[in-house]
Amino acid sequence: MKLGQKLRSLRSVEGSLRGLGRPMTQQELASSMKREIGRGLSQAYLSQIESGARPHLTHTTRELLARFFRVYPGFLVDDPEGYTPELQSELRAIDAKVDSWLFAGAGQFSTDPELQEALMTIAESPDSRSPLLLLAEILRTPGLFERLTEVLRPGNELRSGRQGTGHPPPASSLQN
Repeated sequence: MKLGQKLRSLRSVEGSLRGLGRPMTQQELASSMKREIGRGLSQAYLSQIESGARPHLTHTTRELLARFFRVYPGFLVDDPEGYTPELQSELRAIDAKVDSWLFAGAGQFSTDPELQEALMTIAESPDSRSPLLLLAEILRTPGLFERLTEVLRPGNELRSGRQGTGHPPPASSLQN
């Protein structure tokens, strides 16, 4: 599938998700992007992408569209000749779902910019699945979360009520 076809398909899905009963127009897309994520693209530029006059996106444009549509940025390129969706690895498909979930989640936390930024940072990493698995391991390892919090965020109150010093804990406390 070509990039322009993908964009038309995404507009169609988005229109359906928003209850329009039709694809979003390019103008509605441009306005919604500006309103919802603070930056957008012009209707003329969207038209050029869809018509194939602009066959490649800049990194910034790809990121904006991916963020708005909550898709993996790598989706927004032409598929190679002979490509079929079945060629994707299962992990790659899972990673795309995780990215989509993270982008959607980030949008729900506009009142908590720190959490929103954290979710976006994970979603924008090349392999968002790995940081989430790492976080799970950190939380499963007794005391590791508290020690990392103390080292990485000195001065913040920990759940235990201790304050960080900015230095790693003494070796004796690591052997608990």
